Amino acid sequence: MRDPDALIARAGVRGDPDRDQHFLVDDRVLDRLPTYLEDIEADTGHLLEIGGGTGALTDRLLAVGDEVTVVERDPKLAAFLCEEFREEVESGRLTVIEGDALEVDLPEFTASVSNLPYGVSSEIAFRLFPEKRPLVLMFQQEFAERMVAEPGTSAYGRLSVSSQHYAAVELVESIPKEAFSPPPAVQSAVVRAEPRAPDYAVDDEAFFLRFVKALFTQRRKTIRNAIRNTAHISGLTEPEAVVEAADEEVLRKRAGAMAPAEFAALAQLALETSGLESNG
Repeated sequence: MRDPDALIARAGVRGDPDRDQHFLVDDRVLDRLPTYLEDIEADTGHLLEIGGGTGALTDRLLAVGDEVTVVERDPKLAAFLCEEFREEVESGRLTVIEGDALEVDLPEFTASVSNLPYGVSSEIAFRLFPEKRPLVLMFQQEFAERMVAEPGTSAYGRLSVSSQHYAAVELVESIPKEAFSPPPAVQSAVVRAEPRAPDYAVDDEAFFLRFVKALFTQRRKTIRNAIRNTAHISGLTEPEAVVEAADEEVLRKRAGAMAPAEFAALAQLALETSGLESNG
């Protein structure tokens, strides 16, 4: 495997916290990341990496994947990846896409392993989740803990419900600041997401996710008051009709105590009893 410090030296770059650039340089961590796909027997036929940097993780992914596509927004780093891995690019095993991962067309991929730019990690994760592929993604520790949190815990929130709607999510490793160059201000963590169908049904997924978002904006209020106060977010035309139809036990709860299946049932009831604004 290529040495991560040597890659940085050959690229002639330095990580820039102001541009959300923190290069992962710990060989042990880099070597472990692809193994989290092995644990769930994920298909490694075509691996996607968001934020290739100087290629330390790219190198490890090429060792386990038949084909790798890396998206890198920094033109200098994208050019370096093409040169450093010229043989793999020419053979068709590696494709380098220069551009913003939130804007470029992503290829069909079988799994993704990525050290995400933290400033847009949420947006990228929720672009990848609907693809229903295994994901091994690095986030800020606090963000990762919120993704995997259970109802009734302080970390549980909209992010928990939304993430767990798409996949079984697990925090598999915490990463110290010193594993990066330059070290970020906070500790990091790796989350593995294994796609699976939720144990509930929703007729309108976009509304379900928006409804969850709305109720968590009023997490200190009861569900009764949260429904009434957030119609401008959820798009409900008759929130009072939802309150009248819902079970009293649910209405007395707060969002932080509601399991994803309970949100789904309430969202379904809301659609049936209220309906949505035409632009909702």
